[in-house]
Amino acid sequence: MRNKIIAGNWKMHKDVNESVQFAKEIVAKQNNIPENATVIICPVFTALFPISEVLKGTKINLGAQNMYFEDQGAFTGEVSANMLISAGCKYVILGHSERRTYFGETDEIINKKVKKALEKNLTPILCIGETLEEREKEITNQVVEKQVKGGLANLSKDEISKIILAYEPVWAIGTGKTATPGQAQDVHAFIRLAIEKIADKKVADSIIIQYGGSMKPENAKELLTQPDIDGGLIGGACLKTDSFYGIIEAAKAK
Repeated sequence: MRNKIIAGNWKMHKDVNESVQFAKEIVAKQNNIPENATVIICPVFTALFPISEVLKGTKINLGAQNMYFEDQGAFTGEVSANMLISAGCKYVILGHSERRTYFGETDEIINKKVKKALEKNLTPILCIGETLEEREKEITNQVVEKQVKGGLANLSKDEISKIILAYEPVWAIGTGKTATPGQAQDVHAFIRLAIEKIADKKVADSIIIQYGGSMKPENAKELLTQPDIDGGLIGGACLKTDSFYGIIEAAKAK
């Protein structure tokens, strides 16, 4: 059985002091984390190192929201994998729809980032998902398959097995709309089939595929009990301790 991975993407919220205080609140409730669940928090860059100090010796893991694909150089405003590692990160979110939409990231750029993260032993959380227009055109599968193939291009089976995928229907991110459990499950099952074609059945059966897109305590259990949904990449609901833990507790194996 695949474990559930619950990751909180804080996006551009909370300054350093607010972040540290919130991390302490999350740590204080860590005994509520089910044995079958892994919890990751992904704050803003400026808060990574101080939060890593708070998380030492706890059950909570640290991730970043983005990184660049070069080790160093004249890339003003960018952050490298080595910098993330030195700040205590084990995970990094790549290819989020907001990066694709607002900052023009292509599958090719995201693929370079995935390769660099793997080279540095950071676990990538690779985001994929369709827009509302694409869903209404009934091309969800084509869009998702293109993003999967692009993000995983020229990777070995072993490398692919180390990646976490996150299906985030763009139309459900921050909108309050959520794919029904059936809709989400259908796409997750399709993604797993796409991985089987790229790699093999063993990799496809073992890879973690999270759901993102307005998951909250009220709908988490129904989503997380779907056979191909292995956790959540949480946005707004991760910004309050109680709602974040409401989702985490819903991941408990039955």
